Amino acid sequence: MSVPLAQIPAPHDTASLTLVEQLVQWARRRIEERVFRPGMRMPSIRKLALDKGVSRFTVVEAYERLVAQGFLESRRGSGFYVRERLGASASTEIHPLTEAAPAPATIDVVWLLRNMLHTGARPERSPGLGYLPARWLDGDLITNALRTLGRQSGAQMLGIGTPLGFLPLRQQLQTRLEELEIGASPDQIVMVSGITQAIDLISRIYVKPGDAVIVGDPAWFQMFGRFASQGARLVGMPYTPDGPDLDALESLVQTWRPKMLVINSVLQNPTGTSLTAAQAFRILRLAEAYDFIVVEDDIYGDLCPPSYPGTRLASLDQLKRVIYLGSFSKTLAPNLRVGFVACAPEVATAVSDQKMLVGMTSPELNERVLYKILTEGHYRRHVERLRVRLDGVREKSVRMLEKTGLKLFLTPMAGMFLWADTGVDADALAAAGHEAGFLLTPGSLFSPQQSSTTWMRFNISNCGDPELATFLCRYLDSVARRAS
Repeated sequence: MSVPLAQIPAPHDTASLTLVEQLVQWARRRIEERVFRPGMRMPSIRKLALDKGVSRFTVVEAYERLVAQGFLESRRGSGFYVRERLGASASTEIHPLTEAAPAPATIDVVWLLRNMLHTGARPERSPGLGYLPARWLDGDLITNALRTLGRQSGAQMLGIGTPLGFLPLRQQLQTRLEELEIGASPDQIVMVSGITQAIDLISRIYVKPGDAVIVGDPAWFQMFGRFASQGARLVGMPYTPDGPDLDALESLVQTWRPKMLVINSVLQNPTGTSLTAAQAFRILRLAEAYDFIVVEDDIYGDLCPPSYPGTRLASLDQLKRVIYLGSFSKTLAPNLRVGFVACAPEVATAVSDQKMLVGMTSPELNERVLYKILTEGHYRRHVERLRVRLDGVREKSVRMLEKTGLKLFLTPMAGMFLWADTGVDADALAAAGHEAGFLLTPGSLFSPQQSSTTWMRFNISNCGDPELATFLCRYLDSVARRAS
């Protein structure tokens, strides 16, 4: 498999380097970032010279230096290939335990997370990001809450906290859940450091090696590794534009007898679908008939307007079999890391016990900050502004993607994601996008087996750069020309 070519701006710190040194630095960085993976064929000398606007001699010299440094190997008559270097860190790709291990993906979850968390990332050129840009959020909500806490006695910050979390916040969350028709006492709510920790704790408690866990196909990719590390068999539930394929789900639970199902009931990531009441009832009937747990991730729920036609499983089940997860990282700040688990009393005890074993208590300072924000009355208006802004860019993003030739799974009425069929290998497109300065999220990451696909997720809040449409058109046209 050859490395896709794309135009790339020269690094900012290479002005004092020769052309050969700049080319070596460019290639090394791509290899270290795992855009160019071991065994991949490097661009031919002729093509790279044309792409970079340098002589063939410059490319040959750079490749030879990379061979000498152990980054490439030369294969007579074939070209130059990325070398598996001794002493290099082992791959951290996620490979769930399935009947047949999938082939390594071109871009894996760790690569995406590394680039998402890179301090130099530009949100306006990052349609693959999973959160809203900072310019959309309200930092004053957080700073004002911190100022209020700063005027209080510091002694209250010196304790270790409680296993369940800050009690006044859990009482406030009880009120918020009542608005969703979910009944939960404060003792049924456990504060955690985001949905990721919640999934980690639940998997440690309930999942044993060999257990089947049903997840969406596609679905949020970070949970795949957590369940796989517990030895689970990940089973993908397909989606249609109307939501999860429940006929397929029934067949899967009959075959696999799963331990649990993990699902976004509202604004599913990445498809944007939401459950109807009829679908939710059918899922709960299957859960009861086949005795599996339902983990309901409602992290995007606040992006839904009050009249949005979505149904929470927990509102129907009342936390008998459903474990409900919520978080504020998508609406307040990704770094705030405050989430919660609402569940049956015995489950809350197990989760809080496991939480102490893994990391003691969750940071009470963050929980106090969130409590201030929720109780001072500004959060609801802030969330409404986010919904309005998303509504304002959704149609524009839809038109841009469709104009470039992409086909949308559906156009959601709310939320931040669009799931689009690019018609080409999405991994290769993401790699080319990285070269052009765009962070894209290929659909392979959303597959439990990281299977190659033509689908890709786009965050509509980060699709406004006009160069994105230009890049997509050029890339798709170049693929079409090569195929003709």
